[in-house]
Amino acid sequence: MLFDAVGTVIRPEPSVAAAYAMAGRREGIDVAESDMKPRFAAAMARQDEIDRQKHGGRTNQQREIERWRGIVTDVFGDVPEAGPIFDDLWEHFARPEHWRLFDDAAPTWNALAEAGVTLGIASNFDDRLDGICAALAPLADCPHVFVSSRVGWRKPRPEFFATVADKLGLSASEILLVGDDLNNDYRAARAAGWQAVLIDRKGTGADTFREHSRSEDAGRIISLGALNELFTAG
Repeated sequence: MLFDAVGTVIRPEPSVAAAYAMAGRREGIDVAESDMKPRFAAAMARQDEIDRQKHGGRTNQQREIERWRGIVTDVFGDVPEAGPIFDDLWEHFARPEHWRLFDDAAPTWNALAEAGVTLGIASNFDDRLDGICAALAPLADCPHVFVSSRVGWRKPRPEFFATVADKLGLSASEILLVGDDLNNDYRAARAAGWQAVLIDRKGTGADTFREHSRSEDAGRIISLGALNELFTAG
């Protein structure tokens, strides 16, 4: 069983919006935290389109650095301070103290491990995730950490899933992905022949999930604890 990382088992603390606002203020750019979220979302969407149109979903560590530099520049505008802000934020999100496990992550992970389930991470992240996982028990003992910068492809590209399956030495149908993104995690995994579960913590995606998923019994959960009931019963 593989888990997406951000939004599924870990979350940034402080929030992305708060971290960006604080980084801007350190360079004399006063932008309200409330303005950061829509700016960040728009910048992410732009880089996602660049990934599709220019790179075809291919990536590596350098592309991830370039991608995040573009996001920071879009959020703050093309100002001289954007360079130092990028360096600040890149290091900020590399530090484990700025990440937290969701409350249901460790108990679920431990119960599944004790039940003999092989566990791993499959994320659109970069090499920084290694240090983050190493400092957050029980992820420190995770035997498989797949990040797009090393896989060479970003989700939702089918090559991401094929490469991970090949590295695990498993057929697609033997792998289950748990993730919080309907497109990148649930739909893409299903299209690749994997099993998939959507974690929808706020319950806000229920209607969208029912509308677009081909089989509702594939699973939409609001807590990772539901996985314990499914895989550790008896």
